[in-house]
Order: sequence, then C-alpha cells, then structure tokens
Amino acid sequence: MACNNESTDSVSKADSLNEAKSDSNNTSDNSKMKGGVLGVSESTASFMTGVADVGMTEVKLGQLAQEKATNARIKVFGQMMVNDHSKAGDELKALAGKKNVTLPQTMGDDHQKKYDDLQKKSGKDFDKAYINAMVDGHESAVSDFKKNTDNSDADVKEWVNKTLPTLQMHLDSAKAIKKALKY
Repeated sequence: MACNNESTDSVSKADSLNEAKSDSNNTSDNSKMKGGVLGVSESTASFMTGVADVGMTEVKLGQLAQEKATNARIKVFGQMMVNDHSKAGDELKALAGKKNVTLPQTMGDDHQKKYDDLQKKSGKDFDKAYINAMVDGHESAVSDFKKNTDNSDADVKEWVNKTLPTLQMHLDSAKAIKKALKY
C-alpha cells in the first residue's frame, strides 16, 4: 500500500529511489560512494530532489502568472521565474545525471495543491496570492541554499553557490513588488 501512495507523488518516489541507491552504497565495500550507486550522500540527494520540485513549481507558477496576473510587474516577474528556474533546473538535471540522483518528473503533491489553489484565483486576488507565495517560497529556498553552500560534494557546492545569488535577487524582487502593491 505504501508503494501505491509513493507512486502518486513524484517527489516521494524519487526520494525512495535515491534512498534505495544509498542503501546499496552502504551495503557495498565502497562506503565513500565514489563510483557507487548513488554519487552523493543521501541528504544531498534529498536536497537535490527538493530543489527540483521547487524549481518545477516556480516554472509552472511563473507561466500561470504570465496568463493570470493583472499587474505588469508580476507578469514580468513570472517570465523571469520561467527563464531562471528552467535554466537552473536543466543544470540540476545534468548534475543529477552525473551523480546518479533520481529527480522528480512532476511537482510534488503539496506544490500541485498550491498551483491548483492559485489557478482558481483571478485579478488582484491572484496577484496578491502569487507574490506572497513567491516571497515565502524564495525565503525558504534561500535558507535551504545557504545551508548547502558548504555541501560535501564539490559539484553540488559549486552549483549551489552559483545559483544562490539569483535566488536572492528573486526574493528581493518579489519583496519589492509586494511592497509596491497597494492591495
């Protein structure tokens, strides 16, 4: 029954696959994971899986903002989310492939629910809910990335440190838009 539940959530499924790879590493003689089944620690794989989920969500929400936002700055911000998070996602996919980390193929259930809720809104209600979600989401992402600036995997560390300034800029932009909204 648990397997059936996991298969419905792409993030849980990816985490389970990575955990199984990690378990394979731990039972082999090669406990350092160099050339092993999972090329990073389980915590790094989990971080990568979560980042992929958030990135996909940012792209989908950015597309939604371009369709539904009434505020021009929010539409432009949405396009920036699509562009920047698509690029970061492509880089993460390449890195995950190199490290044998399975990433989710679709948004996780929690993010899908947020998307569905936003999709039901319109006008200023959409604008306000979207920009609030962007501020909250980017505060969380910046925090998670800051915790990984000294990741034990050199390639992941490099990607994190390269991507963090863009996320910080997104957060600053979202806060500025939120402050400028008069509703």
